[in-house]
Amino acid sequence: MSNTRISDIVNAAAVQLACAGVEDPHLDVRVLVGHALGLAPEEVLNSAGRVLAGKEMDFIGALIDRRERRETLNRIIGKGEFCGLWFALNEATLEPRPESEIIVRAILKKVKTIFWCFRSHKPLRVLDLGTGSGCILLSFLHALPNATGLGIDLAPRAVEQARENAKRLGLEKRCEFRINNWNAGIEEKFDIVSFNPPYIPLSDKPKLMRAVRDYDPPLALYGGEDGLDPYRVVVPALPGLIKKGGYAGIELGDEQTQAVGLLLKQAGFTDIELSIDFRGFDRVFVVRQNGRKNI
Repeated sequence: MSNTRISDIVNAAAVQLACAGVEDPHLDVRVLVGHALGLAPEEVLNSAGRVLAGKEMDFIGALIDRRERRETLNRIIGKGEFCGLWFALNEATLEPRPESEIIVRAILKKVKTIFWCFRSHKPLRVLDLGTGSGCILLSFLHALPNATGLGIDLAPRAVEQARENAKRLGLEKRCEFRINNWNAGIEEKFDIVSFNPPYIPLSDKPKLMRAVRDYDPPLALYGGEDGLDPYRVVVPALPGLIKKGGYAGIELGDEQTQAVGLLLKQAGFTDIELSIDFRGFDRVFVVRQNGRKNI
């Protein structure tokens, strides 16, 4: 019978992760031990004297080993936070990134500036291209109670996960998810379009952090030799997807501002704004479809 206490395994695991070069081993251990035992991280130390069963020790050990190999906390615990909501993940979905929240926040700021959501009950339609876990689309629907949406992804397992997240958030009746190749065959026009494509150049693969290169789904990472292939497909089609007065948010990779901006201008957009991320890098273009009609 094991006499190992929580404090024993926390201390040993912290040393293991510290030796592996993990940046904040003590916090990571509390998160993983808490996940294994159904405790909040702050509760782990308060339960330091609890004796662990053998199966509990094995489970915790497996989680710590995964973190030692640089798998991220969110991927290990199977969920990530985005716009204040939690989204379950699987092997086909990226972890929600704070950079992508800019799409939601920038467009909501536009909508709320014209007081649409306070003065009108007009139905709103949202399209999310490359939906992954569904975090962008579902965040829009959570913030806009009169909105319904369509999420598109090429990965069947990503679509499956997005549907599960919608159901868990109570939004499944207001959205649909389809397996599709970007905008192919979509004839409807939308008030809001989100486009967060894979934009990493294939040549950058050796330079990526191990957590990204080894554990994120390649289909959601790489955008061709220069990272711009998805933009060349979708940006020219955007005018046919957005209603008059509607908005699109387009996330871009590092050093892609000029190329994506040129594609947007060639597509006929003149109302273009650029938002930077928390690191100061160009991250999201927000464009408005020309026309008098407001959403």
